[in-house]
Amino acid sequence: MMVIRVLLLAVALLVSTAAQAHKASDAYLQLEVGEHRLALRWDIALRDLDAAITLDADDDGRITWGEVRAAWPRIEAYALPRLQVVGCPLHLVGHGLERRGDGAYAVLQLESACVLKTLPALRYSLLRDVDPTHRGIAKVQFADGRPPVLRLLEPMELELPSPSSLPAAAPLPDPQAAVAAPAAASRFEFLRDGVRHILTGYDHVLFLLCLLLPSVMRRTGGPGQATHWEPVEHLSQAVLPVIGIVSAFTIAHSITLGVAAAQWIALPAAVIEPAIAATIVLAALDNLWPIFPVRRVAVAFCFGLIHGFGFAGVLAELNLPSVRFALALLEFNVGLELGQLAIVVVTVTLLFLLRHRARYRALVVRGGSLAAIAIGALWWVERTANIAWLPV
Repeated sequence: MMVIRVLLLAVALLVSTAAQAHKASDAYLQLEVGEHRLALRWDIALRDLDAAITLDADDDGRITWGEVRAAWPRIEAYALPRLQVVGCPLHLVGHGLERRGDGAYAVLQLESACVLKTLPALRYSLLRDVDPTHRGIAKVQFADGRPPVLRLLEPMELELPSPSSLPAAAPLPDPQAAVAAPAAASRFEFLRDGVRHILTGYDHVLFLLCLLLPSVMRRTGGPGQATHWEPVEHLSQAVLPVIGIVSAFTIAHSITLGVAAAQWIALPAAVIEPAIAATIVLAALDNLWPIFPVRRVAVAFCFGLIHGFGFAGVLAELNLPSVRFALALLEFNVGLELGQLAIVVVTVTLLFLLRHRARYRALVVRGGSLAAIAIGALWWVERTANIAWLPV
């Protein structure tokens, strides 16, 4: 009974978390370190700013140009104190809007008459109290021809300057104390981000769980017939099919991750995000009533191609040189697989221990699949109709 309670609690937490959010937020920073000055472009999603300072003034679910234009002073007052280049006061020189694949972004142009010989030390706290999944993705370029450096900026607590100091961001005291730290900390950042991306990508996790729920059961009944499940006798009977399903999903999303991140094929988020929600509904529905005339490994491969496009946004936005891009892609993908492996091992172990319980099929397979169908359907409606039923 203790194991059952633990599993039900885990399912409840997943469903609750999935209902609250489905996508981590990113901001993009391009920092150019020149011989006589430092220039920085900072792109922040309007949907993230709306969560922090409410851009949608009339609360109609749409952020208009007029609302953004009226909110620029508040955007600057909120964002500027939350980014600091240690030892280099930043000054706002312009702003604008840009349409990206996943929505509109506010663009802040910043400069500093600062000359740096080493990698800049950045302090970042945007959305720290609003969205714990947020981070900044920074590309640092040097005028002397050195290769660009990538940084993932986790929001930290900062002592914010008073509003009277805006629009220049105040430097921190004793800047030399932190200058050397970021270079060492930047190693394996994309591997860690890959792990984080899969663990906080609740739609991807939910789809994977839909594939795993019946993994310790043997199904009887074909397409068009009611499904009956019988527990497997040996762990190998569950592990081998899981290896095939997870491998197919991994190979497929790795293919489209690379293709999309290299920008060989570009599909808008308005197409990919609803498609990912649809894969959740279909995979969960197949647990209740077989709808696919092919083996689940083929289903996992086909749907994995769709999920790969969802993973690709981070790297596609950075416009990296080919060698650095390949290394970042490999590192990010390894992180995805490590996070995915952790999910699979924990889930299959718990399911195998519970497979003979009398209420396993009713509570876990049927109940879990019905919950996934409900969440996936709501996500699909949200992402196609641009409405918000679940808080994001």
